[in-house]
Amino acid sequence: MSCAAIAQTARDPDPLATRRGWEIGGQLAHYHYEEQNFAKFIGARGGILGAYTFTRANRMFFRVDGRESYGSLKYQGSGTQDSVPDLIIETRAVAGMDFPTGSGVSFSPYLGFGYRHLYNDSRGYTSTNAAGYRRYSNYLYAPLGATIRFDLGNRWVLAPTVEADIFLLGKQRSRLGDANVGFNDVTNTQRHGYGSRAYLMVEKDHVAFGAWMHYWNIKDSDVQPVGLGQAGLEPANWTRESGIEFKYRF
Repeated sequence: MSCAAIAQTARDPDPLATRRGWEIGGQLAHYHYEEQNFAKFIGARGGILGAYTFTRANRMFFRVDGRESYGSLKYQGSGTQDSVPDLIIETRAVAGMDFPTGSGVSFSPYLGFGYRHLYNDSRGYTSTNAAGYRRYSNYLYAPLGATIRFDLGNRWVLAPTVEADIFLLGKQRSRLGDANVGFNDVTNTQRHGYGSRAYLMVEKDHVAFGAWMHYWNIKDSDVQPVGLGQAGLEPANWTRESGIEFKYRF
C-alpha cells in the first residue's frame, strides 16, 4: 500500500527542463565538404550518438555527449573517385542553466568544449589517374548556444537549438607518401575559422526526434615543407552536414 501511494504521488519530469539521464540514438545525413575550385567530397552518412546529462536543484545542467558518423563519399576534383571511406568521431562537454519563464517557454543557454576528429581515406586513383592519400583532421572548439523549449500541450515540446562553435585550433595530418614516395607526411596547423549548428527537435518524455545541421568554415593553414623542394598547406574549406536524428532518453 505504501509503495502504491508513493508511485501515485511521484511527479513526472518537467518537460520544459533539461532532462537528466542517458540518451542514445541514430542519425542520417547528407555531407558536403568543399575546397573552392579544387576538391569536393559529397555523399550520405549514417551515425550513432549518445549522451549523459547531470542536473542540479538550482537548474544547472552538465552534459557529456559523443557521436560517430560514417560515409562512403564521392570525390570530385582531379577526376572522380567513388566509395571513399570517411569517418567522424566527436565528443563534447557543456554546462548550462534552465531559465523558465512561467508562460510555457524555457530558455537554456550553455557553454563548453568540443573535439572533432575526421579520417578520410582517398588512397587509390581517380578517373584521371591522380593518386589520393589519407587525411586526419582534428578540431578543438568551444560551443556556445541555447535551447528554447515551447510547450505544445500533452507533454509535447518543440525544442529549437542554435549554436556558435568558436574555433580554437585545427591540426591536419596528410599522409602524402600514399600518393608520391618522394613526399613526406605533413602536419599543418589551422588557427582561423568558425562553425555553427542548428537543431529543430520535438520531444516527449522518453523520445526526441527532428532535423539538424552542422557547418564549418576553416581558413588556410600554415605552410609546411613536403619534400622534393616543395611546400604545402591545407586550403580553406567548408563543410555542411544536414539530416535527421532520433533519440531515446532513459
